[in-house]
Amino acid sequence: QVQLVESGGGLGQAGGSLRLSCAASGSIISINTMGWYRQAPGKQRDLVATITSSGATNAADSVKGRFTISRDNAKNTVYLQMNSLKPEDTAVYYCNEKVRTRKSWPTYEDAWGQGTLVTVSS
Repeated sequence: QVQLVESGGGLGQAGGSLRLSCAASGSIISINTMGWYRQAPGKQRDLVATITSSGATNAADSVKGRFTISRDNAKNTVYLQMNSLKPEDTAVYYCNEKVRTRKSWPTYEDAWGQGTLVTVSS
């Protein structure tokens, strides 16, 4: 079983920065794409950014130039550096990792974090 533990959420100010972390643990053989999604109150969960195992990144237009995703493969951890925060960034942020375990071999399965609330005040 794989567990994703997120940290780093909380209250930020408009124009400020926050950094989210998400560490995976369990019977992990390898991790493919890692990503961050967010869900604002009353809205659907949307993609924020992803990063492949080779380091290629993709980000939503709304966060390009402000948010940076990175990963540490040795620690099975993905990060989201959020700069120039805006009130509209307020949401619950979820990490997602496509994980291959002994049980899922040879396929990758989706693993989700529990979510961390980010609130940006104006």
